[in-house]
Parts: sequence; C-alpha cells; structure tokens
Amino acid sequence: MPLQFTDEQVHAQAVHLGLIGEDDALPRHLRSKVVASLAAQQQRPASAEQVPLARQITVQPGGDILIDGKPFPWIVQADQMSVALEPDGSGSVRLTIPAENIQILPTHHESENRA
Repeated sequence: MPLQFTDEQVHAQAVHLGLIGEDDALPRHLRSKVVASLAAQQQRPASAEQVPLARQITVQPGGDILIDGKPFPWIVQADQMSVALEPDGSGSVRLTIPAENIQILPTHHESENRA
C-alpha cells in the first residue's frame, strides 16, 4: 500500500522544516523533499526496542559485507572500517559509506510547537 499524505500534512511538515512560513504556499519543486521527510518519519521505528538488530555481520576478504546472510547493498570503504568486539561476543562495526549528498532532517517533538 503506497504512502499518502494530505496537503495539510505536507504543508505542516514544510513549515516545521523551515522551508516556508505558515501562510506561504509550498513551491512544487520542494514538495517531493517534504513528502520524503514525512515518509521517513512514518517508517522510522517508534522506540529503540523496535529498531532491528542484526544477528550476524560478516566482513569478508575484499570488503564484501553480509548482514544476516544478505549482502550489504552499499559500497563501503574497507580502509575506513572499525570493529569493536566485547568479551561476551557482542560488538559494533563502524562503516564509511561514500555519498554525493547527505540530508539530515530535524527531529520533531510535540513540545517544540507549543509556546
């Protein structure tokens, strides 16, 4: 089922992101960015307990990475990877993913809208 947002939701999100003022119309060229931010919010897990946890990460010679047996779908710079292992067998992996463009959206809290 495709995601759908009302014009009011899109307008409110554009105002929240600071792209337009409350009484301004949203330019057509910005609509897709606003809808993408709404979709990202809707698909984001609500709490830390809902965030998926990888059961196994396998780093193979040559830089191939498998997460739970499935190939990691992005190019990773193997020379900028750090692995930390804990005595209990758990650990963390920090990866560097090259990108041409990175967008960081502000978080939305209900208390921010109250004066």
